[in-house]
Amino acid sequence: MSNPRRLLKFVGPYRRRAILSMVLLLGVVVADLLIPRLTQQAIDEGVTKQDMGMILTTSLLMLGAAVLSALFSIGNTVFSVRVAMGVSADLRSALVRKVQTFSFGNLDRIQTGQLLVRTTSDVNQVQMIVQMSLRMLTRAPLWMIGSVVMLIITSRQLALLMLALLPLVGGIIWFFLAKGRPIFLSVQRKLDTLNQVLQENLAGVRVVKAFVRDEYENARFDRANSDLTAENVKVMQLIATLIPTMLFLVNLGVVGVVWFGGRSAILGDFTVGEIMASINYMAFSLFPLLMLAGMIGPLSAADASAERIWEVLDSTAEVQNRPEAQSLPNVTGRVAFEDVGFSYNQGCDEPVLKGINLVAEPGQTVAILGATGSGKSSLIHLIPRFYEVDEGSVSLDGVDVRDIPLDELRAQVGIALQEAVLFSGTVRDNISYGRPDATEEEVIAAAKAAQAHGFITAFPDGYDTAVGQRGVNLSGGQKQRMAIARALLMQPKVLILDDSTSSVDVETEAKIQAALEELTAERTSFVIAQRISTVLGADKIVVLDQGQIAAEGTHAELMASSPIYREIYESQLGDGGA
Repeated sequence: MSNPRRLLKFVGPYRRRAILSMVLLLGVVVADLLIPRLTQQAIDEGVTKQDMGMILTTSLLMLGAAVLSALFSIGNTVFSVRVAMGVSADLRSALVRKVQTFSFGNLDRIQTGQLLVRTTSDVNQVQMIVQMSLRMLTRAPLWMIGSVVMLIITSRQLALLMLALLPLVGGIIWFFLAKGRPIFLSVQRKLDTLNQVLQENLAGVRVVKAFVRDEYENARFDRANSDLTAENVKVMQLIATLIPTMLFLVNLGVVGVVWFGGRSAILGDFTVGEIMASINYMAFSLFPLLMLAGMIGPLSAADASAERIWEVLDSTAEVQNRPEAQSLPNVTGRVAFEDVGFSYNQGCDEPVLKGINLVAEPGQTVAILGATGSGKSSLIHLIPRFYEVDEGSVSLDGVDVRDIPLDELRAQVGIALQEAVLFSGTVRDNISYGRPDATEEEVIAAAKAAQAHGFITAFPDGYDTAVGQRGVNLSGGQKQRMAIARALLMQPKVLILDDSTSSVDVETEAKIQAALEELTAERTSFVIAQRISTVLGADKIVVLDQGQIAAEGTHAELMASSPIYREIYESQLGDGGA
């Protein structure tokens, strides 16, 4: 497996159980290897000499060895399972914790479906191989070495016959390992694609039905499913070829022992018991290789899965705290963009924002308008450092946001996005998500300001109403109002509303705006809106066009000076002036 030392670090916390598992496994091997020797003794000393006492004594010893082997095997299984489960739990936790450190840029490249596969299927593959390593993968070489030693003690000539087969068997195993790894890696990638298609299909099932695209989505899933099936067939074909090949070699070794041993027995050089023991030890020495051959599939799959897990764990968050980052006391909320340039994919793509210079004074409400793709959301995402600027700087109270610890910076920024994301739990849990210690009165006050209190209290359970996954049991407008309440409860110095009232009616939006005017007097607010009526009362309106500021001013000023703004106004509210 690639980079096994990294996996050993995850086994480290469970090393006592792992060592005990290995000791018990050694007991299993010793007990198993005693049985052929006892069989030889029973035949040569008991059957041949017709000594029932020897037969009985040997039989009891064989029974004892079998019982010990079973008990040791059970103990080995118990401890190996505990180690494997602990390692898989730690791997899943490490992956989730790593993802929580990612910036939006990292998440743009590693998609949700891929992360789900790596946290579930890939971790399960590694878990299985850890458990197998403490059982079959370790048992096989111990069993083989012990069998070779016992075979040498029984017959050096037969031991040489077995040793002649080992390089051939090892070469075949190595060949299949090398050939199987890329196929298993391809299987996991196809599984990524299948999960992505399935996730999109389930999440967008209402859209699919609304546009009568059932057949199209079924065909898209069938393509992904067929691709995965084809790769799995390749894997099964590989294993189907390997196992018979290994069985042939094992049987070839047994045939060699029977032929050579039988010939020697006829000449009087071998006893019948020695032939039986030699056959058993030959099978014992080659059977572990057959076990390893059967594990080529899981080994290759685990190797490919481990590589994908390390890929996530080795990813570096694009946005990190600077070593010299310092706390910013007494934040007032002044936000300034100075010659800001930004593009996705770390400057490799076409710039989304160019030469942005903008200042929002404490207590001001800054509205941002522009066509789709003009860079509105990209602009406000730079304030809490969801993305890093390529050029220029964004500052809070005169301090570059890159010089402020991320946790402290984001604690000062409350944000409600157009796509309101809610979590499984109660209404209260979702509103107090950013402030779990908020009082009941504070939660209700935030809900009232967001015009959410009315529909919440209409629920039979009120604020204790259970919210389904992603808020499936709420309307779009209800989810947006809860998201606004969640942002307001943070009591941030900078409030960002990214088209967060697009799903509410005009009357409710007006009530939200009226409540926000009272609440935002002491905080800086950025409002992105599609409806121009939302921003008429803003202290400053910024019009973005192709990533640049095309106009800036109050409503009256822009009506007089900006053709773009005037066109937007007239298209929505009809001809007229300020």
